[in-house]
Amino acid sequence: MKFYRVYVELTNICGLKCSFCPPKTLPTQTMSLDFFEHVLGELQPYTKELAYHIVGDPLTLSNLEAYLELTCQKDFKVSLTTSGYFLGKQDLKTLLHPAIKQINISLNSYNKNSMPLSFEAYMLPILRLCQLKNELKKEIFINLRIWNMDEKQSEKEFNEHLFALLEKEFHIPLHVNDIYKNRPKSIRLAPKILLHFDDYFEWPSLHVAHQSEGTCQGLSSHFGILSSGKVVPCCLDKDGIIELGDLHVNSLQDILQSPKTQAMIRGFKDHQAIELLCQKCSYKDRFKKEKNVH
Repeated sequence: MKFYRVYVELTNICGLKCSFCPPKTLPTQTMSLDFFEHVLGELQPYTKELAYHIVGDPLTLSNLEAYLELTCQKDFKVSLTTSGYFLGKQDLKTLLHPAIKQINISLNSYNKNSMPLSFEAYMLPILRLCQLKNELKKEIFINLRIWNMDEKQSEKEFNEHLFALLEKEFHIPLHVNDIYKNRPKSIRLAPKILLHFDDYFEWPSLHVAHQSEGTCQGLSSHFGILSSGKVVPCCLDKDGIIELGDLHVNSLQDILQSPKTQAMIRGFKDHQAIELLCQKCSYKDRFKKEKNVH
């Protein structure tokens, strides 16, 4: 059993309250370095790629470099996802660490919070990181995410401001009307620096009205480990509602071979959502495809 990526939540501290994210319900927690090293040992037979994210922002950690060093020593690559708000508190060279494969920066976090800084001040360290990456010719990918392109929640005025700033920085035309008309998935700003577009999505919850069957990439391409050590089937189960096991108690091998995990895997292969949270999740509708006829 191999996975493309495993989401390892170093911390569930985000530091912001974006209106497109549900509030945090679990106690504040950060995974210790010792336990993180144990997790890496458990993961070695299953993947070579990590993401330091489920809901927390790894850039809130003052000792992020120590986690990156362990990741590198154990021969993993990692993707970081951040709001960008704490970028100025990190040494930018730390974010070009050889363990890092990709950095995702959610730019629409800015106008979904009451931030005590101007948009230009927020963007400054983000643009500096892009400049430094190019100067040092690092192979890291940087994805600048704009996930506010759905008609209901699109913030065209904010996007116009952003596109003007990026146009000036990267010397590439970014016409807001063309982007809204053509709906590109991404635009290349510079080598391995992309402006990535998508729509907002609804986090799964037991309390939403939506209910459907379907398949999912959870337990197929990936699974998640919360900062508490609990193993969950996908990167959207931020509250550990579908707890498959706890790495403080169980081995990962036992967790992945457990009847509960295996039932979910079989269910998704048959386009059936076994767990109630999965039935309530609308994100899986993105993976709809014709059911195989046997």
